[in-house]
Amino acid sequence: MFNEDPADLVRQLTQLRIEHRDLDTAITLLPMGLGCDEVVRSRMKKRKLRLKDMIAYLENKLIPDLDA
Repeated sequence: MFNEDPADLVRQLTQLRIEHRDLDTAITLLPMGLGCDEVVRSRMKKRKLRLKDMIAYLENKLIPDLDA
């Protein structure tokens, strides 16, 4: 899924963090109320959680393996 090169991992991590931040902003700016599409809000929140998991995965890949 992700390239193992540390420079590529850092670049991908940066892109995911930007997307996560932008999605957080978009969710915050969605109007609250009857006119708001809860399906869209729910999908955005699920995407944000997937991004968070991918970010954690990449951060762990960047930590050197001390057992080796």
